[in-house]
Amino acid sequence: MSKVDLKKSIAAYKAPRGSFEIIDVPAMRYLMVDGHGDPNTSEVYGEAVAAVFSVAYTLKFLSKTDLGRDYVVMPLEGLWWSDDMATFTTARDKSRWSWTMMSLVPEWIDTAHFERARDAAAAKGGSPAIDRLRMTELAEGTCVQTLHLGSYDDEAPVLDEMHSRFIPDAGLRMRGLHHEIYLTDPRRSAPERLRTILRQPVEQARPADPAG
Repeated sequence: MSKVDLKKSIAAYKAPRGSFEIIDVPAMRYLMVDGHGDPNTSEVYGEAVAAVFSVAYTLKFLSKTDLGRDYVVMPLEGLWWSDDMATFTTARDKSRWSWTMMSLVPEWIDTAHFERARDAAAAKGGSPAIDRLRMTELAEGTCVQTLHLGSYDDEAPVLDEMHSRFIPDAGLRMRGLHHEIYLTDPRRSAPERLRTILRQPVEQARPADPAG
């Protein structure tokens, strides 16, 4: 049985380092769970990540045994937002962040498969966040993204460049939620070797009103 690695077949899981690109991201389905607060200190954050991966690996096993289709579990991803987006850049304050932690699931996984996997993971006494886990489609469309190499705490200047220069200079404006894809495991990699895709959905900026 061959093992599918969706990171290699979906173009949106590749991004340039040191520059920004504008891409079209297709609608895809993810395991998702929401929360709020500093990911470094919040117990809720750890429970959310545990819930995502306990169900993700249960789904992988179900797909392999019941459907005859094996695949690589996709990396952790996060949607991040705040009432003031400057808390991610010039006024960085993680305690004010809200987030959705998630992981992509293959297109052949349906709602029934998800519910079976979630119930099986919950029955094993896993994370209390499993009860809040859902499988939801995310349609981001046009996005700007780049590959950041280094510590998560070093992202702020890159995001500031993306938000305040590249996006408006391209005649675009931000919409939707800031999206990060964690291609490396921080438990196994030094901070300076972490590889993270930073993504921001965008749309065409409205032209200035000629009447002023």
